[in-house]
Parts: sequence; structure tokens; C-alpha cells
Amino acid sequence: MLSIYDKEKPLGVIVQFGGQTPLNIAAELSQAGVRILGTTPETIDLAEDRDRFCKIMEKLDIPMPESGMAVNIDEALAIANRIGYPLMVRPSYVLGGRGMEVVYDEEMLLRYVTAAVGVTPERPILIDRFLSNAIEAEADAIADGEDAFVPTVMEHIELAGIHSGDSACVIPPISIAAEHIATIEDYTRKIAKELNVVGLMNMQYAIADDRVYVLEANPRASRTVPLVSKVCNISMARIATEIIMAHYAGQKYSVNELKTRHIPHFGVKEAVFPFNMFPEVDPLLGPEMRSTGEVLGIADSFGLAYYKAQEATQSSLPLSGTVLFSVTDQDKPAALETAREFARMGFKIRATSGTCKYLLENGVECTGINKQYEGRPHIVDAITNGELQLIINTPSGKRSQTDDSYIRKSAIKNRVTYITTMAAAMASAKGIAAYKEKNANEAKLKSLQEYHADIK
Repeated sequence: MLSIYDKEKPLGVIVQFGGQTPLNIAAELSQAGVRILGTTPETIDLAEDRDRFCKIMEKLDIPMPESGMAVNIDEALAIANRIGYPLMVRPSYVLGGRGMEVVYDEEMLLRYVTAAVGVTPERPILIDRFLSNAIEAEADAIADGEDAFVPTVMEHIELAGIHSGDSACVIPPISIAAEHIATIEDYTRKIAKELNVVGLMNMQYAIADDRVYVLEANPRASRTVPLVSKVCNISMARIATEIIMAHYAGQKYSVNELKTRHIPHFGVKEAVFPFNMFPEVDPLLGPEMRSTGEVLGIADSFGLAYYKAQEATQSSLPLSGTVLFSVTDQDKPAALETAREFARMGFKIRATSGTCKYLLENGVECTGINKQYEGRPHIVDAITNGELQLIINTPSGKRSQTDDSYIRKSAIKNRVTYITTMAAAMASAKGIAAYKEKNANEAKLKSLQEYHADIK
């Protein structure tokens, strides 16, 4: 890097378009004499330093989940006793959520801290209160050092606990209240101004108990910038670069010139996973990122955009056949709503004993199926024989995360579409319904330019 800089002698280096790695070396580059354009290394360090960032959130009166940092078991237990379980724990020096885990009790916490490698006072373990059943959202912003422009807010389809890179998300939001969207935009602008961000910034939020919490600030372009640019018809990378260069030249480029516009269509981002290459790996999603790519579906309705996104991942949703439900007790009410939608569309419903009993009691026609330990014929037999076209299996908590892994592995091996969250299951039902309705109405395909022409 320094050799290229010395050879080319550029005006400076923009580090915010290269993901997390350039941010990690920004301070070293600056110390080596490289001029960092845009957001300064000091701001980058401020956003990365959990203690300093928390103090700024307190100053701005912006809520964050309770948290703490520990370098040994005693400190971790003290923080856990103060915050309460479940917890989100992670090393402070990793990329892509590597090593992040949701911890449900003291036994899991002890095991995690004992297994953590390289923990020092400079590299502590971060411990946050895990916001159960929270809706996650994020906002990409363009900032000029004094203010910020937020083109849209993205709503994650999976609930909190799934890494943002692995969660499907929709633009614009479909279930977040207008007041919370306004709060997210307000917080993003306040944080960008306080941190003096110049260029792009990504903010992660969680909405729980009717309150918006800040999870983290990333003073850089995120992987969602191209998606926001395409859906909202705004060239975020170009505008950010123009702002950075104007800032360098001492000129004024205000984000106030950018105007919020109504987006009449929907864009759904879906992650692409490599699980078919690793048949022995449990495809369960969590805080550690596992996707290797992403796709975008755009349509006039959320359901159809979601269906298109699933098609693009080569995990197409079935239009008929049999759906298997095997869900936890807490997911049964959501499973009932989803099962009713599938039944309405003519799908047959099969379910494991507890789920089947619940569905039958609530008026959904359903046929039982054995789990593997309950005797043959069981779920794996049905998957192998091509009797199931879609599998909805939601693990929750540490016990069931290992109990049902054979279902998910068998689905991958036999190329049967599977879903591990009820939010995605309901979105899939809406997507199939929207696709069937579209076919019935014979709607024509639209180009990206046609979608953009409708933005007001």
C-alpha cells in the first residue's frame, strides 16, 4: 500500500469504500504520512472504541443496549449479573461477527470466556444485553461533516440476533412505525454531526419495546450502499466522493441539497449461502456472518420482491406441494398464521407432534410426521422421498439449536428449500401468494429505469 502511495503520489487515500479492513489500518497509514481523505482516523477510532462511543451516545441522549467489557471470567459474570440474560458476546477485534454468540445462561458464558483466545485489556470481550424479538434496522447516510442525508431506512426481515450480512432486508420498511423511522433518521443525523463524518456512514439499530436503540456506527460504506443506490436511484458512492473532494479543497457541498423522495416500489436484499458446499455444517443463522454474497429483488409489492430475491439465490419458493412445520413453542402463534396462509393457497401441511397438535386445535388441517428418534417413516425419509417441498424449522435457545440440525442438513443435501425464522416463513408465504396473483394478472416485467421513473 505504501509503495503504491509513494509511486503514484495521489492527493490522498479514501479508506471508507473498502469495508472494515482499511478502517483498521487507517491510523497506521496516517502515521506513515498518508493523507486520509474524508472521515478522519480519529473519528474512525472513536466509532470503534466502545467506551468512547457509549459516552457520546449518553451525551446525545440516544439509548444503547446495556453493555460492558470483560477480560476475565469474574468481570464477565459481574456484567452478566448487572445486565441479565440473554447476552450478546463477542471479541472486540474481529470482522463479520466472527466469534459472536448469543449466551442464554451462566454455563454458556463460562464456556465462551474460557474458550476465548487472545483476550487482553487491549482486546476485551464485549458483552451487550441481547434484545429478544427486536426488529433490526439500518440506515446508510451521506454526511458532509455538519449534517447527513438518509435516503431510506432498511428493515431486516429476520429478528435481532442474525448478522446484518445474513439477514434479508427490505427497502422501504414494511412494518416499522413512521415515528420510529423518523427517530432513526434523526439519530443518524445527530451521530454523523457529532462524529464529524465526511462521506458515507452505516448505522445499525434495534427496535424493542417501542423504543429505538443504537447498536453500532460504522464510519464507512456498507455492503448495502449499492442496494440503496439502485432501489432509491441515488448514486451514493459518487456523491460521497464529491463531498470528500470538496471537503479536501475547502469548498462547500451540503447534503441539504439532497431531497428525500417517495419510493413506490420495494427492494428486497437476500443473502446467498455456501451451505450446499459444506453438507455437514448446520445452516443455522446467528450473529456470526456466514453468507458469501447477496442478491436484490425489486417489485411493486413486498411479497413479489421477496419472491424474486429467493429465486435469485437459487432457492426458489415452491408454488404447490407440502410444507413441513417444526417450530418452538414461542413460534407457534406465528406458525399458525403462516400455516393458514399456505393452506389457503392449497398447500398440504405436515408438522411434528407438538406443532401439529397446536395447528389442529386452531383449525388448520395438518398431518403429523415423526422426528428421527420417534421411528420410521420420519422427516428424513420424507425429505429423501421428495414428499416435502418446503421446510420451516425454527430453533431457539441452546438445546434445540443442536436437536434439529439433521433436518436442516438433510434439506440441503436433497435441495429442499428450508427456512429457519418465522419472519422469513411469513415473508415466503406472502411472496408465493404475490407471485401467483401476478401470474393470474399477467403483469409485465419492468426495467430498473421504469421503476426509477416512478420515484417522486
